[in-house]
Amino acid sequence: MFARLRASSTAAYMLPLLLFQVLGAVAGLFRVKNPELPWYVRAPEHWVYPMQTVVCAMVLLWFRKHYTLRPWRGLGLAFVLGVVGIAVWVAPAVLREFLVQQGHEPASWWKWLGLAERRDGFDPMIAKDSALWFGLDVGMRFARMMLVVPFVEELFWRGFLMRFLLVDDGDFERVPFGTHRWKAFWIVTLAVMVIHNTEDYVGAFVWGALMYFVAVRTKSLGACVVMHAVGNLALGVYVMKTQQWGFW
Repeated sequence: MFARLRASSTAAYMLPLLLFQVLGAVAGLFRVKNPELPWYVRAPEHWVYPMQTVVCAMVLLWFRKHYTLRPWRGLGLAFVLGVVGIAVWVAPAVLREFLVQQGHEPASWWKWLGLAERRDGFDPMIAKDSALWFGLDVGMRFARMMLVVPFVEELFWRGFLMRFLLVDDGDFERVPFGTHRWKAFWIVTLAVMVIHNTEDYVGAFVWGALMYFVAVRTKSLGACVVMHAVGNLALGVYVMKTQQWGFW
């Protein structure tokens, strides 16, 4: 059974993201809202996410023969658009801070444009009393963002779904990577948008459109992974600096 699973290209492109999502949901099953309990009980994502990172990395390595990242081109474009995409993503939060400082009262419709407060989320400061745990917490968070997330998401969205939508028999691998069809653009980009929270819709749509452009322009899955890793690195640095934990 495992040999057949490992031989399946569809499983290789879909299973890592599916497993990533399932493991990510585990934290909610263990969370106990009691400020007097230890941090690893109050915020189980701080041990669930490292587990998720390691398990998904192992699955990616298990399926590695299916992945073709080459040709290695367009990396400069990927780097620039990774930074630009994240700048657009966080811009509404920056604008919100400015508007509030100017005395404007937040309105209910602000969140639809991303003008939301981003203070609640994965907060590594919860482990700040232990230098070891804090370092591991932040280090594993960046490893998750830069090494695992770019692969599991780009393999599925651009490597699989973007091509699967263009065939009738399920044989997505016969479609060259980066083949452009408006049908694929709209379905994939809108899907990337709606799986995020409402306040992330604008940023996620722009990000998805830029990533689609990189895929079509470079014909390189590797360039898409690099763009995602660079963008997540920029986002991680921004979050650590501003402590807007809701962004990650």
